Amino acid sequence: MQFEDTKTAYALKSDKELKRALFLFKVISKKKIVRLGGELILLALRLGLPLNSLLRRTVYQQFCAGTEEQDSIKIVNELASFNVKSYMHYAAEGQKSEAGMDLNLEKIIDTLLIASENKALPFSVFKPTGLGKVLLFEKKSGGIAFTESENLAWERMLERIHKCCSVAKKNRIRLLIDAEESWLQKAIDDIALDLMKQYNKKQPLIFTTLQMYRKDRLGYLKELMDIAKNEDFKLGVKLVRGAYMEKENDRSNQRGYPSPICISKEATDLNFNAGLEEILSNLNLCELFIGTHSEESVTRVLKFMKENKLPADDRRIWFSQLYGMADHISFNIANAGYNVIKYVPYGPLKEVIPYLIRRAEENTSVQGQTPRELELIQKERLRRRKIKGSQKK
Repeated sequence: MQFEDTKTAYALKSDKELKRALFLFKVISKKKIVRLGGELILLALRLGLPLNSLLRRTVYQQFCAGTEEQDSIKIVNELASFNVKSYMHYAAEGQKSEAGMDLNLEKIIDTLLIASENKALPFSVFKPTGLGKVLLFEKKSGGIAFTESENLAWERMLERIHKCCSVAKKNRIRLLIDAEESWLQKAIDDIALDLMKQYNKKQPLIFTTLQMYRKDRLGYLKELMDIAKNEDFKLGVKLVRGAYMEKENDRSNQRGYPSPICISKEATDLNFNAGLEEILSNLNLCELFIGTHSEESVTRVLKFMKENKLPADDRRIWFSQLYGMADHISFNIANAGYNVIKYVPYGPLKEVIPYLIRRAEENTSVQGQTPRELELIQKERLRRRKIKGSQKK
């Protein structure tokens, strides 16, 4: 598969949008700027400084589809015209109030109902800490007993999650459960496993997410495989490298415990590829949703599919990239007929700032990713300038 076809990759981008993307990727290629900038943005918003207009015209427009669900539908339909599917997410994170969690539940159900009426939206997603307090997941993961009020709050969180799953089942929309920080993840793993046992009897409806930059995730994947075989249900696995590297390493350094993160990018890649091999060897048991911006990882799966004569649109294998990133992968493999899906977040600017900062931090931690984006955007801008120049002659 060739990823160099920038005409296909950036067919939806105007010249102005390409220029903005070029500027943004240049900025987020600088690690110190990203870390300091993220802290300053959060501080400025807390102080009420007027940054909204600047952020909305730059990073927000690059990585978010809009403020409300309906704002995103235009993007979803545009992507669908190039055989690129979507899954929408109300990207408000870490809600602290019951009212905020109830609002998140409403938004998740809204996206599920919208998806039920649009074939371009075969999946939906939720972030567990959007439906329950972070402290509850941390205490549950650490084996710390709840107070009576915390037990009640935990039960309310589980009720919210089961409502999401029930609506997903009724409308036949597959549902992804996001992974979070390692100190919260044990509780999320247990919830996801229980849901897969309940809802995935014949085929995967619920997908768990494994962040393969964690040293323990390959072993956990194999454990899941054994449980699914023994208890006769199907697995759905979203396989990613991970999105909390800076936070994970900072916390382990501050608290003096070994980092759960692989020692190097090379070690993470080995872990990720081993996870791919495990799933691809067991597609009758486990379906793959591969979330990656790595050309090498995508090529590895495409090669497996060709060698095993699997159709490009085999519904057991999905390729996913983030909205605003890796269009050279998404659009080129979608053009070849493969199942491609973009993660399309939406929500009020102030609510999605943590998501946007994490996207920037993730880019600086992945060696070679941002330079590749810059290279291809510059290539497309040059191609367009040449065409315009020849038309003037």
